Amino acid sequence: MANASSSTTIRPGEAAHFGKLAADWWDPKGSSAMLHRLNPVRLAFLREAIDRHWGGDSRGVRPLAGKTALDVGCGAGLLCEPLARLGAAVTGVDAAAENIAAAQDHAAGSGLAVAYYHGEVSALPAGTFDLVTSMEVIEHVEDKAAFVAALAARLAPGGLMVLSTPNRTAQSRLLLVEGAERLGMVPRGTHHWDDFITPLELHDLLAEQGLTMGNPRGIAWSPGKGLHLSDDLALNYIVAVTAS
Repeated sequence: MANASSSTTIRPGEAAHFGKLAADWWDPKGSSAMLHRLNPVRLAFLREAIDRHWGGDSRGVRPLAGKTALDVGCGAGLLCEPLARLGAAVTGVDAAAENIAAAQDHAAGSGLAVAYYHGEVSALPAGTFDLVTSMEVIEHVEDKAAFVAALAARLAPGGLMVLSTPNRTAQSRLLLVEGAERLGMVPRGTHHWDDFITPLELHDLLAEQGLTMGNPRGIAWSPGKGLHLSDDLALNYIVAVTAS
């Protein structure tokens, strides 16, 4: 794997935007309500990828026991805590100090030991992780190539990476930016369509770091199913990534 770039990936404006949401991040009816609906879908994909990658028992309750996990752009810990419950020793890093404070408070209240850090992923203590996740983050970073390099540098040999992000399509512009934000489903200013990344673009960034992207699964929405895994990649997609 290539070494992580020293380039800054955090956009201060993005960090400030999400930091303002920290206080009600864990409120399923608050400003992060969409993430609460999205999280079970991401976890379903993640659990399947974990079992497939390490050959685990799909009925086991702690498939990550004995493994380390890093969630980059962890917010207030919405994914870190389930990873801890799956048995991993979890580290979370986020650009917003307010999010980290909220994450620490919530983990303490839940009786979970999660190590949280504020700042760039490159500022973490030295080390690699068996599982690296980054959900709905790459579309917010300053330098996508540097960000992917930083993720790659943290992935242990034989490890698994899982990423999710909106696709840059006409549908995502209409529904995620113009629709969801205008209707108040997500806070104004959350999405910048020009920063969305297509599966092919993500594939190429990962390949530059010696990583192989699996077939992406779409995260779609319908009135009957709500958010769900799908073959339709038009709005959002999630991928498993391994070292080549």
